[in-house]
Amino acid sequence: QIFNQHNAEAPNLEQTFHRMAQTEPNLDHDVSWFLLPSYWAKMVVALISFLCFANSYDGDFVFDDSEAIINNKDLRAETPLGDLWYHDFWGSKLSSNTSHKSYRPLTVLTFRMNYLFAGGFYPVGFHVINIILHCTISVLMIDVFSILLGGLQFSNKGRRLNLAPKSSLLAALLFAVHPVHTECVAGIVGRADLLCALFFLLSFLGYCKAFRENKEGHTFSVFWVLVSVVLGAIAMLCKEQGITILGLNAVFDALVINKINLLELIRKLLYKDKSLENAGLLLRKGLLFRIALLMCGGASILYIRWRIMGTGPPAFTEVDNPASFADSLFVRAINYNYYYSLNAWLLLCPWWLCFDWSMGCIPLIKSVSDWRIIALAALWFCLIGLICQALCSEDSHKRRILTLGLGFLIIPFLPASNLFFRVGFVVAERVIYLPSIGYCILFTYGFSLLSKQAKKKKILAVAVLGILLINVMRCALRSSQWRSEEQLFRSALSVCPLNAKVHYNVGKNLADKGNQSAAIKYYREAVRLNPKYVHAMNNLGNILKERNELHEAEELLSLAVQIQPDFAAAWMNLGIVQNSLRRFEEAEQSYWTAIKHRKKYPDCYYNLGRLYADLNRHIDALNAWRNATVLKPEHSLAWNNMIILLDNTGNLAQAEAVGREALELIPNDHSLMFSLANVLGKSQKYKESEALFLKAIKANPNAASYHGNLAVLYHRWGNLDLAKKHYEVSLKLDPMAPGTKENYNLLRRKLEQLQKKGG
Repeated sequence: QIFNQHNAEAPNLEQTFHRMAQTEPNLDHDVSWFLLPSYWAKMVVALISFLCFANSYDGDFVFDDSEAIINNKDLRAETPLGDLWYHDFWGSKLSSNTSHKSYRPLTVLTFRMNYLFAGGFYPVGFHVINIILHCTISVLMIDVFSILLGGLQFSNKGRRLNLAPKSSLLAALLFAVHPVHTECVAGIVGRADLLCALFFLLSFLGYCKAFRENKEGHTFSVFWVLVSVVLGAIAMLCKEQGITILGLNAVFDALVINKINLLELIRKLLYKDKSLENAGLLLRKGLLFRIALLMCGGASILYIRWRIMGTGPPAFTEVDNPASFADSLFVRAINYNYYYSLNAWLLLCPWWLCFDWSMGCIPLIKSVSDWRIIALAALWFCLIGLICQALCSEDSHKRRILTLGLGFLIIPFLPASNLFFRVGFVVAERVIYLPSIGYCILFTYGFSLLSKQAKKKKILAVAVLGILLINVMRCALRSSQWRSEEQLFRSALSVCPLNAKVHYNVGKNLADKGNQSAAIKYYREAVRLNPKYVHAMNNLGNILKERNELHEAEELLSLAVQIQPDFAAAWMNLGIVQNSLRRFEEAEQSYWTAIKHRKKYPDCYYNLGRLYADLNRHIDALNAWRNATVLKPEHSLAWNNMIILLDNTGNLAQAEAVGREALELIPNDHSLMFSLANVLGKSQKYKESEALFLKAIKANPNAASYHGNLAVLYHRWGNLDLAKKHYEVSLKLDPMAPGTKENYNLLRRKLEQLQKKGG
């Protein structure tokens, strides 16, 4: 009940609470659960939500974190802050055809702040912020659930009353410990969902504040409605789902503030009932005005986002979302509904969790004889039953809770439903973070109905406690799996054994650790499961190239570029293989094709330079390496090769100039120090050469060649004792070092001759 007039004398809080509680049935009356003071309830929820995910605090950057954080130039100080508003979540320009169009500048801004405050890419700070955000959201859920389950009531002093303290505590605990939230909390890129949820809830609570009676006795505040719209816009700038809060605020206004019976309203509209004159009452209460504000705000936000996005929707591939590429409308509809049922199942039984559900993890349903149709039938049987109860029940309290539960379950999920536009995933646990609010409402209401009927309510309460405890343990286990890529990827093998991407990621992780034999096995399985998986072909081809299995590597890479002609990395790797097979013309053509598809490709220019060097086309080689360093000034290998080539061709002055230029850009690169020291030694600049050799050795003391070449310098310089010392160190580090043993023997003979003369 909303107060419509200002009372001269305010009754005490207990009387007010009692009077308001009588306006409708109290859900808490039937719930057998703990009753805690508000402060303690929030402390308990915060503590339990922290315990669920605390073990993820020192995890690594995993899966999408690499692209969204480590490789995202928008996090670095040299990128202007203004660029964040024109780039997508991954750091690409929104106007680019390859952009995913995921516009989340405020989330990227928090990543940037993490990076700057930590002084680099240290994951602990990123993880701690995610955990704090989830704890904060879980605590806010108590206030949100108290409104959704108990109604919006205020005391005469304008204080909001919690008419369902037990139910709101249970629902908040269910939300806090739900294992499906692990991806959002333990995966750093899940920050987008967490920030979106935070401002989503603040928008809702702000909208509720609009109905707190002010001093003038108005029934609602336009200011707080506008604040709610602004917070909804901020939520959308964290993640796209945030915009849906404006629709939910409108639903809440109609059902809770104005207590509209939807079925009755529909009947009156259909039969043109004269009692529709009550619409004037809605106008007087401001419902239509508030909905107009929400609609205008939402339309303005969407228009601005569309203008910034610049182009059409993102271009996804069939492996990302195979159902959306099906020719048959029937197949698309059946599979979309099957995906919905899987999302519902993850809420009900979050046991089988996977970091990625694409690439064959969920085979398409192509006929009605597929047994998985049962899941669709079960989903719609439950949904239709709930919708009927929400519309047709004579109990207004039941109608309100069920409608709000379904609203919070369905409306935030709509952007991920494929209904309005194609999405780039099949199932994604992160997108269920907000819809789980609706699940918690329905679960809590179902528990209250069971408690009402049950004779032994304590057994029912113990059962729910057991569910919460199991979820806490599942969260802790799943959080530990998100701590490293190896654990995360291997955990998916049992859940999605048909997912080619899972095998690819396991293989990539093994390859990064140097276990090439095991990596080959997983890459081959990825290609077997998805014969068009060009990235798996490329990585497998690379490993085979390094193992000198050149012909199979060439076959794989040729197939990859045939399937995806603009795959620049595969063209470059094909060129490397062709170069190794001494098919130089084909290799040159492959390199130029790679550069054609990726204009700024320093590694490809570097490899092209190596090809030209092998063909003694020195000018072309130097030009290619120079292009590599222009595109990537810290490309140490290209700088080194320029210095070495100029050195070998007798252009010592030019080699020295290039070496000094390189060291100005990369002052701590010991390999550049070594190369320049060699040039300076040949130019008889012994003192400067010695200083660079010693600096290089300090940075890398176990490099035999560094000691060997410094010994040669001392040998030329006449410092024979120091030469002998460094020859011996070099031979100790590498007894087979080329030329070192011969030079050492020459030095020893010279020392023996000097000793004889001295004797």
